[in-house]
Amino acid sequence: MAVDATAAATAATKTSTTAASNSTASQAKAKASLDYDSFLKLLIAQMKNQDPTNPMDATEQISQLATFSQVEQTIQTNTNLETLITGNALNNASSYIGKTITSADEKTSGVIASVRVYSDTMVATTTDGKEIPIGVGVRVGTKPATGTTGS
Repeated sequence: MAVDATAAATAATKTSTTAASNSTASQAKAKASLDYDSFLKLLIAQMKNQDPTNPMDATEQISQLATFSQVEQTIQTNTNLETLITGNALNNASSYIGKTITSADEKTSGVIASVRVYSDTMVATTTDGKEIPIGVGVRVGTKPATGTTGS
């Protein structure tokens, strides 16, 4: 009985897309490599077990390989995008240093001394040692002027 390589390619595409959206790009790339190996094994099994009186169409085979190539390119694009986002986060983090920060609940505030960047968030540390995750509702602004009064 012939193995359906189109279904395997479709399953690999769905699996790779899900992996890319639910985990880091490196994990998705590893998952795609496993799926690619599985795809090749299925393709070889299909070629070995195909009906000699009704062989697989060469254009269909090329189409399946092209589809899987697109999945690999998408994974590589995700890896490059993740690198770009990390670089952008580091650039943003450095611009926060010296500015005032107020937590979303407005209970913690201070001047930012350092910022740690994680894969999914940034955490600011104030000059007095308090840590505030930078996220929705957090206010970051310029340091208020000291020693000046209005006329």
